[in-house]
Amino acid sequence: MPWPFLRRWGVLPLVLIIAGLGYWALHSHSPKLLMTAYVGDRTVTLWSTLAQVRQPIIDLHYGDRVEVIAQEGAAAQVRTAANTIGWLLDSRQLIDSILWQRSTELSTHAGTLPIQAHGHTKALSNVRIEPGRTAARIYQFSRGTPVVVLERAVRDAAPTAEENSTEDKDAGAETQKPKQEDWLLVMRADTTLPVPGISESNTHSPATVNLASGDPVSGGPRASQPTFSATDSSAPGIAGWVLSRFIEPDLPGPVRDYASSANQHVVASFELNRVPDGSGGEAPQYLAAVSRGSEDGSCDFTMLRVYTWGAARKRYETAYVESNLCGNLPIRVSHSSKGPEFRFPVAGESTAERIYVMQQTSVRRVKNDTLRPPSHKK
Repeated sequence: MPWPFLRRWGVLPLVLIIAGLGYWALHSHSPKLLMTAYVGDRTVTLWSTLAQVRQPIIDLHYGDRVEVIAQEGAAAQVRTAANTIGWLLDSRQLIDSILWQRSTELSTHAGTLPIQAHGHTKALSNVRIEPGRTAARIYQFSRGTPVVVLERAVRDAAPTAEENSTEDKDAGAETQKPKQEDWLLVMRADTTLPVPGISESNTHSPATVNLASGDPVSGGPRASQPTFSATDSSAPGIAGWVLSRFIEPDLPGPVRDYASSANQHVVASFELNRVPDGSGGEAPQYLAAVSRGSEDGSCDFTMLRVYTWGAARKRYETAYVESNLCGNLPIRVSHSSKGPEFRFPVAGESTAERIYVMQQTSVRRVKNDTLRPPSHKK
């Protein structure tokens, strides 16, 4: 560059040109961002390369945000928030930003729903954003993961799909009607609350605890959520849809005994109240909603049973049974001056909900307006 130019304009243009060339040289070969994603498994390993001989760099955890900068087959090269670059061997371990937002919204919504039952996973269980095998998978619960049950839905099963590795293939003929499957909206249960264990003997024990609640997940009584040995502690609060047959219900003693002897499926169970047990302690009394027959989308349960404690005989008795129902979740349990109340919608009825009141060991259905405070006319 001629000296007269430098004398006229100074060295600033030259400095800017050199800085621009340096920036281009530094960033021209930097990986381009393909998409933003989130880790969708409990723990995934970031590897140095895709070669057979490779070294682990770091472990990523559920919810970690990454940038996908390259893809090669099923693998994805990602950049972490700490600017660490490495390879994930299976890109299915990632959730795109749109699905992540939907998953977050679903968990927020689930936290407002009343708990219908507690249970745990019987096997490795896929968690999906919607009921149905074709819906996107957002997580996978380990065997034994504690969950709370919130809603139920029925969907047609895909003819040749398999939900989990432990599932049998459907060998039904093409001429048969599509098989329907029962799905549950569940949320991983809180495992840190100091509540007694959930195991119960066939007879009453003062250590028994409430196994369901009519209150929302986010605000339910602390005593309604039992303590478990957590297997997915890195991912609390995850909500999604799981096949019903992969959830083992955790039932109180009398409800469990009835379901086992009558071969019935308990959809929901609630502790209504507690009464003196005749030995200086208290015994919980229960409501159970039971489903009979094959899976049907129109009715979540077809029977109600209320179990009360008989202090004289020191045993549970069935105080109320109502059959031939077509009830739907959620069942909401509350308490008033008259006693425990529970309510739920019924398919085909014009009224918003059926309402029941329990006084001592008597359960009766009441009209909606009988529970309203009396009006004061002038």
